[in-house]
Amino acid sequence: MLVATDLDGTLLRSDGTVSGATRRVLGAVEEAGVPVVFVTGRPLRWMTQLWPMVGAHGVAVAGNGAVVYDVAAGAVRHLHGIERTAGLAVADAIRAAVPGVLFAFEDLEGIAVESTQFKDDLTDRVGPFAELWSDSVTKLLVRHPGIGAAELPGAIAAAVGDAATVTWSMPGLVEISATGVTKAAALAEVAADLGVPAAEVIAFGDMPNDLPMLAWAGTSYAVANAHPSVLGAADHVVAANDADGVSRTLARLVPITPDLL
Repeated sequence: MLVATDLDGTLLRSDGTVSGATRRVLGAVEEAGVPVVFVTGRPLRWMTQLWPMVGAHGVAVAGNGAVVYDVAAGAVRHLHGIERTAGLAVADAIRAAVPGVLFAFEDLEGIAVESTQFKDDLTDRVGPFAELWSDSVTKLLVRHPGIGAAELPGAIAAAVGDAATVTWSMPGLVEISATGVTKAAALAEVAADLGVPAAEVIAFGDMPNDLPMLAWAGTSYAVANAHPSVLGAADHVVAANDADGVSRTLARLVPITPDLL
């Protein structure tokens, strides 16, 4: 068995914390010989405080599948980034189809924006992407001040077509990865390395960027606070993130001491 879980809105509480019960359960599950793999849209720089919860297997997936990270070694094991020519072409296609879009990109060094209109406190790297694009871009991020959160993903997906992978995990922010890069694809790599078939993977999620992972895993769980599309796609629905739905479910599925909750 292998457990794969999203973080924000799923394993983490709404204030971004991890409950004591969840910490205890994750440790016990690892001690029982079941690896727990974090599979998140977060960039690596937002993971520092969470690394201590990664078990002996020492591997996590970040950036919606663009990064497979070896925590013990402090090194990227696999990078599935967006190549410069392809990334700039995707940005141009979006600009042409959806005038007024605002762009940023994530790479292993942090975040870059074309304009501080994207977020006014991001000033480290600002300028044309043709000048800023690096060899480790993991995600292209898109906002639009005049298009509603419900309509924006569809508009961007129509502009991109099959040239990239479009998803979202936060209303009003569209996340674009290289073609074929998803949480599912990266998790499949990790599971193969650990010798665990898809049928023995259980996965937890809450947002549309989790859908490929939930479809790939042998058994899928949505937390009760999940997006409707996730609630409809998952095999099971468990308690919400603020009620420790993931850890309570694991305490039933894995032979551990129940009083950890």
